[in-house]
Amino acid sequence: MFPKIELHVHLEGTVRADTLRQIAKRNDYPLPDDLESLYRFRDFEHFIEIWILTTNALQTQDDFRQMVVDYAEEAAGHGAVYLEGIFSPAERVRRGVAWETIFDGVCDGVQEARERHGVEIRLTPDIPRGFSLDEARATVEWSARYRDRGVVGVGLGGLEAQFPPEPYEDVFAYAKSLGLGSVPHAGEVAGPASVRGALENLQADRLRHGIRAVEDGGLVRELAGRGIVLDVCPLSNLRTGAVASLHEHPLPQLLAAGVRCSISTDDPAMFDTDLSRDYEAAAELGLTPRAAYEAGVVGALCDEETREMLRRTGDAWDWDR
Repeated sequence: MFPKIELHVHLEGTVRADTLRQIAKRNDYPLPDDLESLYRFRDFEHFIEIWILTTNALQTQDDFRQMVVDYAEEAAGHGAVYLEGIFSPAERVRRGVAWETIFDGVCDGVQEARERHGVEIRLTPDIPRGFSLDEARATVEWSARYRDRGVVGVGLGGLEAQFPPEPYEDVFAYAKSLGLGSVPHAGEVAGPASVRGALENLQADRLRHGIRAVEDGGLVRELAGRGIVLDVCPLSNLRTGAVASLHEHPLPQLLAAGVRCSISTDDPAMFDTDLSRDYEAAAELGLTPRAAYEAGVVGALCDEETREMLRRTGDAWDWDR
């Protein structure tokens, strides 16, 4: 099984339905029994509605530790050697969970995942769009406190079409000043203006999704020229209706223009996918496993020692077999 890098996975969205039901039960959090039926999304807004309903079942330090370790085991089974995990602490804080509980649990999970499953994990917490600038700033400050435990950047996620990136410009400048990378969602359900805002106002080091950049040829050339890596999640885009069919996915156009694209699952438990299936979908669209891996190496926010380890892992694999 060839090695894989995943740069875009929401840890809350990795918890499989049976496990989520167990967690909800022990936290006395009401969830519908038939979670699987909830995961048939009408559109992106419906996905966000179900996301909030289900992920608020996660409440304790052990819940957050478990979600990381469980996913590391699953991803390792698909060949993952490096992950950048996303989580949305401010959503949980609004429900009364302490910042320390969330960050300690997730970071405990990162350490345990490395020890038990041999997967290197870095963390890139998300600021939810529409949350206050105070909440966004708090997310950045708590992220910076945990830099020595694997937090390497911050993102911006949620309702992209309703909340453009520009109001968060100062928050991301603050994150950069604290040594954190910028990895916002952009160009998933909103067009090129959202991508430009992420690049120019949020100083994006990498873009989560970015696929609607294809609507602006000049923007695509800029992405290619700057070597910006896009975290492409083919089956997520299909499930949320961001693309009407896999055949219509813009990945081939991006590749033809020289844009570097990595491959990820986004929310595998909610989108009925896994890392192998998304890599297979990408291969159908013309992205080779080796090219996806190499884009992952370039796009990762890790330290140079880890990047060199990833490079050696890729070089040691016989990609033609």
